[in-house]
Amino acid sequence: MSRLTNGIQRRCVWLVTGLLLVAVAGLTGCVTKPPKVREEPKNLVWPMPPEQPRIRYIKSYRGQMDFKRPDSFKDALLGIQHQGIHLSKPYGVAVNSDGSRMYVTDSKLRGVVIFDLEKKQVSMLKTDAMGGLASPVEVRVDSKGRIYVTDSFGGKLMIYKPNGETLRSIGGADGMKRPTGLALDEARNRIYVSDVVSHQIMVYDFDGNFIKRFSQRGSDPGDLNFPNNLAVDKDGKVYVTDSGNFRVQIFSPEGEYLSGFGQLGDGFGAFARPKGIAIDSDNHVYVLDAAFGNYQIFNTKGQLLLFVGAVGRGPGMFWLPAGMYIDKNDKVYVVDSLNKRVQVFQYIKEEEGESPTTPEAASKLDGG
Repeated sequence: MSRLTNGIQRRCVWLVTGLLLVAVAGLTGCVTKPPKVREEPKNLVWPMPPEQPRIRYIKSYRGQMDFKRPDSFKDALLGIQHQGIHLSKPYGVAVNSDGSRMYVTDSKLRGVVIFDLEKKQVSMLKTDAMGGLASPVEVRVDSKGRIYVTDSFGGKLMIYKPNGETLRSIGGADGMKRPTGLALDEARNRIYVSDVVSHQIMVYDFDGNFIKRFSQRGSDPGDLNFPNNLAVDKDGKVYVTDSGNFRVQIFSPEGEYLSGFGQLGDGFGAFARPKGIAIDSDNHVYVLDAAFGNYQIFNTKGQLLLFVGAVGRGPGMFWLPAGMYIDKNDKVYVVDSLNKRVQVFQYIKEEEGESPTTPEAASKLDGG
Protein backbone atom coordinates (compact mmCIF):
# COMPACT_ATOMS: atom_id res chain seq x y z
CA MET A 1 0.00 0.00 0.00
CA SER A 2 2.84 2.39 0.93
CA ARG A 3 4.55 1.64 -2.39
CA LEU A 4 1.34 2.47 -4.24
CA THR A 5 0.95 5.72 -2.26
CA ASN A 6 4.56 6.73 -2.91
CA GLY A 7 4.12 5.97 -6.61
CA ILE A 8 0.99 8.10 -6.81
CA GLN A 9 2.74 10.94 -4.98
CA ARG A 10 5.70 10.80 -7.35
CA ARG A 11 3.40 10.83 -10.36
CA CYS A 12 1.52 13.80 -8.93
CA VAL A 13 4.77 15.71 -8.46
CA TRP A 14 5.80 14.99 -12.05
CA LEU A 15 2.32 15.91 -13.29
CA VAL A 16 2.27 19.22 -11.44
CA THR A 17 5.82 19.99 -12.60
CA GLY A 18 4.87 19.16 -16.16
CA LEU A 19 1.79 21.34 -16.02
CA LEU A 20 3.87 24.24 -14.67
CA LEU A 21 6.40 23.82 -17.48
CA VAL A 22 3.63 23.72 -20.08
CA ALA A 23 2.06 26.83 -18.55
CA VAL A 24 5.37 28.71 -18.59
CA ALA A 25 6.11 27.54 -22.11
CA GLY A 26 2.65 28.60 -23.21
CA LEU A 27 3.03 32.02 -21.60
CA THR A 28 6.40 32.70 -23.18
CA GLY A 29 5.53 31.03 -26.46
CA CYS A 30 2.49 33.21 -27.13
CA VAL A 31 4.43 36.44 -26.69
CA THR A 32 6.35 37.72 -29.66
CA LYS A 33 9.57 39.40 -28.65
CA PRO A 34 9.97 42.90 -29.99
CA PRO A 35 12.12 42.83 -33.12
CA LYS A 36 15.77 43.58 -32.53
CA VAL A 37 17.27 46.72 -33.94
CA ARG A 38 19.43 45.69 -36.91
CA GLU A 39 23.17 46.11 -36.67
CA GLU A 40 24.30 48.66 -39.23
CA PRO A 41 27.67 48.49 -41.02
CA LYS A 42 30.22 50.72 -39.36
CA ASN A 43 32.20 52.00 -42.34
CA LEU A 44 30.41 51.51 -45.63
CA VAL A 45 31.70 54.24 -47.96
CA TRP A 46 32.04 55.20 -51.63
CA PRO A 47 34.61 55.16 -53.10
CA MET A 48 36.30 52.49 -51.04
CA PRO A 49 39.68 53.02 -49.33
CA PRO A 50 42.41 53.88 -50.05
CA GLU A 51 40.52 56.55 -52.01
CA GLN A 52 39.05 59.52 -50.16
CA PRO A 53 35.42 58.64 -49.19
CA ARG A 54 32.73 61.00 -50.43
CA ILE A 55 29.57 59.12 -49.45
CA ARG A 56 29.04 57.24 -46.17
CA TYR A 57 26.11 54.95 -45.37
CA ILE A 58 24.45 55.84 -42.05
CA LYS A 59 21.40 53.64 -41.51
CA SER A 60 18.01 52.46 -42.78
CA TYR A 61 14.48 53.06 -41.52
CA ARG A 62 11.58 50.67 -42.05
CA GLY A 63 9.17 51.48 -39.24
CA GLN A 64 8.62 51.06 -35.53
CA MET A 65 10.90 48.01 -35.51
CA ASP A 66 13.87 50.36 -35.88
CA PHE A 67 13.42 51.72 -32.36
CA LYS A 68 13.78 49.88 -29.06
CA ARG A 69 10.97 50.36 -26.57
CA PRO A 70 11.97 51.04 -22.95
CA ASP A 71 9.08 48.92 -21.66
CA SER A 72 9.59 46.01 -24.04
CA PHE A 73 10.46 43.49 -21.26
CA LYS A 74 7.38 44.39 -19.25
CA ASP A 75 5.21 44.27 -22.35
CA ALA A 76 6.55 40.82 -23.21
CA LEU A 77 5.70 39.50 -19.75
CA LEU A 78 2.17 40.86 -20.04
CA GLY A 79 1.73 39.55 -23.56
CA ILE A 80 1.45 43.01 -25.11
CA GLN A 81 2.61 43.17 -28.71
CA HIS A 82 3.56 46.47 -30.35
CA GLN A 83 3.50 45.85 -34.08
CA GLY A 84 3.62 49.54 -34.90
CA ILE A 85 3.61 51.13 -38.35
CA HIS A 86 5.98 49.98 -41.05
CA LEU A 87 6.55 51.13 -44.60
CA SER A 88 4.71 49.16 -47.25
CA LYS A 89 5.08 50.93 -50.61
CA PRO A 90 7.02 54.15 -50.02
CA TYR A 91 7.90 56.70 -52.68
CA GLY A 92 8.74 60.22 -51.46
CA VAL A 93 10.78 61.45 -48.50
CA ALA A 94 11.62 64.75 -46.79
CA VAL A 95 12.70 65.98 -43.35
CA ASN A 96 11.78 69.08 -41.38
CA SER A 97 14.16 71.99 -40.88
CA ASP A 98 15.91 70.63 -37.78
CA GLY A 99 16.02 67.03 -39.01
CA SER A 100 14.01 65.68 -36.08
CA ARG A 101 11.17 64.32 -38.23
CA MET A 102 11.26 62.35 -41.46
CA TYR A 103 8.15 62.23 -43.66
CA VAL A 104 7.60 59.36 -46.11
CA THR A 105 4.71 58.98 -48.54
CA ASP A 106 3.30 55.47 -48.85
CA SER A 107 0.80 54.73 -51.62
CA LYS A 108 -0.32 51.42 -50.10
CA LEU A 109 -0.98 53.03 -46.73
CA ARG A 110 -2.50 56.03 -48.56
CA GLY A 111 -0.84 58.55 -46.35
CA VAL A 112 2.31 60.05 -44.93
CA VAL A 113 4.36 58.09 -42.40
CA ILE A 114 6.14 60.24 -39.80
CA PHE A 115 9.36 59.04 -38.21
CA ASP A 116 9.90 61.09 -35.04
CA LEU A 117 13.64 60.52 -34.68
CA GLU A 118 13.84 62.20 -31.27
CA LYS A 119 10.90 60.44 -29.62
CA LYS A 120 11.67 57.23 -31.53
CA GLN A 121 8.08 56.85 -32.62
CA VAL A 122 6.46 56.11 -35.97
CA SER A 123 2.95 57.34 -36.78
CA MET A 124 0.69 58.34 -39.65
CA LEU A 125 -0.04 61.98 -40.40
CA LYS A 126 -3.55 62.42 -39.04
CA THR A 127 -5.45 64.44 -41.62
CA ASP A 128 -8.97 65.83 -41.46
CA ALA A 129 -11.88 64.85 -43.70
CA MET A 130 -10.72 67.23 -46.44
CA GLY A 131 -7.17 65.96 -46.40
CA GLY A 132 -7.56 62.37 -47.58
CA LEU A 133 -5.05 61.07 -50.13
CA ALA A 134 -5.74 58.64 -52.96
CA SER A 135 -2.17 58.09 -54.17
CA PRO A 136 0.49 60.17 -52.36
CA VAL A 137 3.72 60.49 -54.33
CA GLU A 138 6.11 63.25 -53.25
CA VAL A 139 6.39 65.13 -49.97
CA ARG A 140 8.17 68.30 -48.89
CA VAL A 141 8.22 70.36 -45.68
CA ASP A 142 8.79 74.11 -45.55
CA SER A 143 10.58 76.15 -42.87
CA LYS A 144 7.29 76.65 -40.98
CA GLY A 145 6.67 72.91 -40.75
CA ARG A 146 3.88 72.88 -43.32
CA ILE A 147 3.65 69.62 -45.24
CA TYR A 148 3.17 69.45 -49.02
CA VAL A 149 2.06 66.22 -50.73
CA THR A 150 1.33 65.50 -54.39
CA ASP A 151 -1.67 63.21 -54.82
CA SER A 152 -1.30 61.62 -58.25
CA PHE A 153 -4.67 59.93 -58.70
CA GLY A 154 -6.38 62.74 -56.81
CA GLY A 155 -4.93 65.26 -59.26
CA LYS A 156 -4.01 67.76 -56.57
CA LEU A 157 -1.33 69.14 -54.30
CA MET A 158 -2.31 69.01 -50.63
CA ILE A 159 -0.84 71.42 -48.07
CA TYR A 160 -1.20 70.62 -44.36
CA LYS A 161 -0.42 72.40 -41.16
CA PRO A 162 2.15 70.59 -38.97
CA ASN A 163 -0.69 68.90 -37.05
CA GLY A 164 -2.23 67.47 -40.24
CA GLU A 165 -5.06 69.99 -40.59
CA THR A 166 -5.71 70.81 -44.24
CA LEU A 167 -4.47 74.29 -45.14
CA ARG A 168 -5.35 74.19 -48.83
CA SER A 169 -5.79 71.95 -51.86
CA ILE A 170 -4.28 73.05 -55.17
CA GLY A 171 -5.29 71.76 -58.60
CA GLY A 172 -8.33 71.21 -60.74
CA ALA A 173 -9.15 74.60 -62.25
CA ASP A 174 -5.58 75.14 -63.47
CA GLY A 175 -5.51 71.83 -65.34
CA MET A 176 -3.38 69.72 -62.99
CA LYS A 177 -3.89 66.06 -63.96
CA ARG A 178 -1.31 63.64 -62.52
CA PRO A 179 1.08 65.51 -60.21
CA THR A 180 4.20 63.63 -59.17
CA GLY A 181 7.38 65.59 -58.46
CA LEU A 182 7.52 68.54 -56.08
CA ALA A 183 10.07 71.21 -55.18
CA LEU A 184 9.87 74.27 -52.93
CA ASP A 185 11.78 77.53 -53.38
CA GLU A 186 10.91 79.71 -50.41
CA ALA A 187 13.47 82.36 -51.33
CA ARG A 188 11.58 83.09 -54.57
CA ASN A 189 8.06 82.20 -53.37
CA ARG A 190 7.73 79.33 -55.83
CA ILE A 191 6.23 75.83 -55.67
CA TYR A 192 7.04 73.59 -58.64
CA VAL A 193 4.94 70.52 -59.47
CA SER A 194 5.60 68.11 -62.33
CA ASP A 195 2.53 66.82 -64.16
CA VAL A 196 3.47 63.48 -65.72
CA VAL A 197 0.41 63.33 -68.01
CA SER A 198 0.49 66.87 -69.40
CA HIS A 199 4.32 66.72 -69.64
CA GLN A 200 4.62 70.12 -68.00
CA ILE A 201 5.83 71.84 -64.85
CA MET A 202 3.20 73.78 -62.90
CA VAL A 203 4.29 76.84 -60.90
CA TYR A 204 2.45 78.28 -57.86
CA ASP A 205 3.21 80.74 -55.09
CA PHE A 206 3.01 79.79 -51.41
CA ASP A 207 -0.50 81.20 -51.15
CA GLY A 208 -1.61 78.59 -53.67
CA ASN A 209 -2.02 80.98 -56.59
CA PHE A 210 -1.30 79.56 -60.03
CA ILE A 211 1.53 81.45 -61.75
CA LYS A 212 2.34 79.59 -64.94
CA ARG A 213 3.17 76.28 -66.59
CA PHE A 214 6.13 75.58 -68.84
CA SER A 215 7.36 73.02 -71.36
CA GLN A 216 5.49 70.62 -73.62
CA ARG A 217 5.73 67.03 -74.77
CA GLY A 218 8.64 66.29 -77.06
CA SER A 219 12.28 65.30 -77.26
CA ASP A 220 13.94 68.59 -78.21
CA PRO A 221 15.92 70.53 -75.60
CA GLY A 222 13.41 72.05 -73.18
CA ASP A 223 10.68 69.54 -74.05
CA LEU A 224 9.56 66.94 -71.54
CA ASN A 225 8.31 63.38 -71.82
CA PHE A 226 6.78 62.02 -68.61
CA PRO A 227 8.65 64.24 -66.12
CA ASN A 228 8.96 62.57 -62.74
CA ASN A 229 10.81 64.32 -59.95
CA LEU A 230 12.12 67.83 -59.29
CA ALA A 231 14.80 69.67 -57.34
CA VAL A 232 15.76 73.34 -56.96
CA ASP A 233 19.32 74.51 -56.30
CA LYS A 234 20.40 77.52 -54.23
CA ASP A 235 20.28 79.76 -57.33
CA GLY A 236 16.68 78.79 -58.04
CA LYS A 237 17.41 76.60 -61.07
CA VAL A 238 14.90 73.79 -61.53
CA TYR A 239 16.17 70.26 -62.24
CA VAL A 240 13.74 67.77 -63.81
CA THR A 241 14.13 64.03 -64.32
CA ASP A 242 12.75 63.79 -67.86
CA SER A 243 12.14 60.05 -67.61
CA GLY A 244 10.69 59.41 -71.07
CA ASN A 245 13.71 61.11 -72.64
CA PHE A 246 16.18 59.44 -70.22
CA ARG A 247 17.81 62.69 -69.19
CA VAL A 248 17.91 65.55 -66.68
CA GLN A 249 16.88 69.01 -67.85
CA ILE A 250 17.67 72.29 -66.12
CA PHE A 251 15.44 75.38 -66.27
CA SER A 252 15.59 78.91 -64.90
CA PRO A 253 13.21 79.89 -62.07
CA GLU A 254 10.88 81.27 -64.78
CA GLY A 255 10.95 78.08 -66.83
CA GLU A 256 13.49 78.97 -69.51
CA TYR A 257 15.57 76.02 -70.72
CA LEU A 258 19.22 76.27 -69.67
CA SER A 259 20.89 72.90 -70.24
CA GLY A 260 20.59 69.17 -69.74
CA PHE A 261 22.49 65.91 -69.64
CA GLY A 262 22.00 62.16 -69.97
CA GLN A 263 20.79 59.68 -72.54
CA LEU A 264 19.37 56.15 -72.77
CA GLY A 265 21.93 53.45 -72.03
CA ASP A 266 23.40 51.10 -69.47
CA GLY A 267 26.80 52.73 -69.16
CA PHE A 268 28.17 55.30 -66.73
CA GLY A 269 26.28 58.57 -66.94
CA ALA A 270 23.36 57.10 -68.89
CA PHE A 271 19.84 56.42 -67.60
CA ALA A 272 17.21 53.72 -67.92
CA ARG A 273 14.51 54.75 -65.40
CA PRO A 274 15.54 58.06 -63.79
CA LYS A 275 13.42 58.93 -60.76
CA GLY A 276 14.39 60.94 -57.68
CA ILE A 277 16.73 63.90 -57.94
CA ALA A 278 18.42 66.08 -55.30
CA ILE A 279 21.25 68.60 -54.97
CA ASP A 280 23.82 68.87 -52.18
CA SER A 281 25.45 72.01 -50.76
CA ASP A 282 28.28 71.82 -53.32
CA ASN A 283 25.77 71.74 -56.20
CA HIS A 284 26.36 68.10 -57.05
CA VAL A 285 23.31 66.58 -58.75
CA TYR A 286 22.16 63.18 -57.48
CA VAL A 287 19.90 61.10 -59.76
CA LEU A 288 18.24 57.82 -58.78
CA ASP A 289 17.75 55.13 -61.40
CA ALA A 290 15.10 52.52 -60.61
CA ALA A 291 16.43 50.10 -63.25
CA PHE A 292 20.10 50.33 -62.23
CA GLY A 293 19.28 50.24 -58.50
CA ASN A 294 21.70 53.07 -57.75
CA TYR A 295 22.15 56.81 -57.73
CA GLN A 296 24.67 58.67 -59.85
CA ILE A 297 26.30 61.95 -58.85
CA PHE A 298 27.09 64.60 -61.45
CA ASN A 299 28.50 68.10 -61.48
CA THR A 300 26.41 70.92 -62.94
CA LYS A 301 27.95 70.29 -66.38
CA GLY A 302 26.58 66.77 -66.40
CA GLN A 303 29.93 65.05 -65.84
CA LEU A 304 29.64 61.83 -63.83
CA LEU A 305 31.58 61.95 -60.56
CA LEU A 306 30.48 58.84 -58.69
CA PHE A 307 27.76 56.20 -58.52
CA VAL A 308 26.49 54.55 -55.36
CA GLY A 309 24.73 51.21 -54.94
CA ALA A 310 23.54 48.22 -56.96
CA VAL A 311 20.45 46.04 -57.13
CA GLY A 312 20.00 44.05 -53.92
CA ARG A 313 18.68 44.00 -50.37
CA GLY A 314 21.72 44.83 -48.23
CA PRO A 315 22.78 48.25 -46.93
CA GLY A 316 23.74 50.52 -49.80
CA MET A 317 21.80 48.36 -52.27
CA PHE A 318 18.41 49.16 -53.79
CA TRP A 319 15.37 47.55 -55.32
CA LEU A 320 13.35 50.02 -57.39
CA PRO A 321 14.48 53.21 -55.62
CA ALA A 322 12.05 56.10 -56.03
CA GLY A 323 12.26 59.50 -54.33
CA MET A 324 15.19 61.18 -52.62
CA TYR A 325 15.99 64.27 -50.56
CA ILE A 326 19.12 66.03 -49.28
CA ASP A 327 18.88 68.16 -46.14
CA LYS A 328 20.87 71.25 -45.16
CA ASN A 329 23.50 69.04 -43.45
CA ASP A 330 24.05 67.03 -46.65
CA LYS A 331 22.33 63.91 -45.39
CA VAL A 332 21.01 61.98 -48.38
CA TYR A 333 17.66 60.22 -47.91
CA VAL A 334 16.79 57.55 -50.49
CA VAL A 335 13.46 55.72 -50.70
CA ASP A 336 14.24 52.06 -51.43
CA SER A 337 10.72 51.21 -52.51
CA LEU A 338 10.50 47.42 -52.89
CA ASN A 339 12.82 46.91 -49.92
CA LYS A 340 10.26 48.96 -47.94
CA ARG A 341 12.77 51.30 -46.34
CA VAL A 342 14.51 54.65 -46.45
CA GLN A 343 18.30 54.54 -46.54
CA VAL A 344 20.29 57.49 -45.22
CA PHE A 345 23.77 58.50 -46.38
CA GLN A 346 26.14 61.36 -45.63
CA TYR A 347 27.91 63.41 -48.27
CA ILE A 348 31.47 64.09 -47.12
CA LYS A 349 32.49 67.53 -48.33
CA GLU A 350 35.59 68.29 -50.32
CA GLU A 351 38.77 69.23 -48.54
CA GLU A 352 39.16 72.95 -47.96
CA GLY A 353 40.42 74.74 -51.03
CA GLU A 354 39.16 72.15 -53.52
CA SER A 355 36.44 72.98 -56.00
CA PRO A 356 33.97 70.15 -56.65
CA THR A 357 34.35 70.68 -60.40
CA THR A 358 38.15 70.70 -60.58
CA PRO A 359 39.86 67.60 -62.04
CA GLU A 360 41.49 66.93 -58.66
CA ALA A 361 38.21 67.01 -56.78
CA ALA A 362 36.38 64.99 -59.41
CA SER A 363 39.17 62.42 -59.39
CA LYS A 364 38.82 61.97 -55.64
CA LEU A 365 35.04 61.89 -55.80
CA ASP A 366 34.81 59.21 -58.46
CA GLY A 367 37.67 57.15 -57.04
CA GLY A 368 40.07 58.01 -59.83
